[in-house]
Amino acid sequence: MLGPWVHNPHKRMPTSYSDTYFPVLVQIVIAVVVAAALVAISFLLGKHVKNRVKDSPYESGMAPTGSARERFSVKFYLVAIVFILFDIEAVFLYPWAVVYRELKLFGFAEMLIFVVLVLIGFFYIWRKGALDWSHEAPGDSPYGDPDAVPQSRVNKNAA
Repeated sequence: MLGPWVHNPHKRMPTSYSDTYFPVLVQIVIAVVVAAALVAISFLLGKHVKNRVKDSPYESGMAPTGSARERFSVKFYLVAIVFILFDIEAVFLYPWAVVYRELKLFGFAEMLIFVVLVLIGFFYIWRKGALDWSHEAPGDSPYGDPDAVPQSRVNKNAA
């Protein structure tokens, strides 16, 4: 026996919407039931301890300092743009490479236009300095004023 993936000429394809989408509905119901069961079991078996430490925000094991409304450096957003740019490029390049021979010259021209647009975005963020992390301008700290750096971030051995 070769397995269930071998074509069976006696088995008919589904003909109605209910036959086609019933397995999808079953999968969704199973996923919802499993998720709800895991949350319910966690709620029922977990410890319910309320104290000041549990109610405080978590910041990598450090005591939270300062305001949550601090400004971020624009480089943070430029790095996010870089990530999205290359993520989208990978999403489009892989399927194109799979069907490249069937697309012929039209597919090549379309992908050439896409790659040129991606390169324009790349050169834009390069020109804006998103890829240059070697030196920051004075006062360009993500914490605003350099004197306002949280004490948890200050090197204790520098003094």
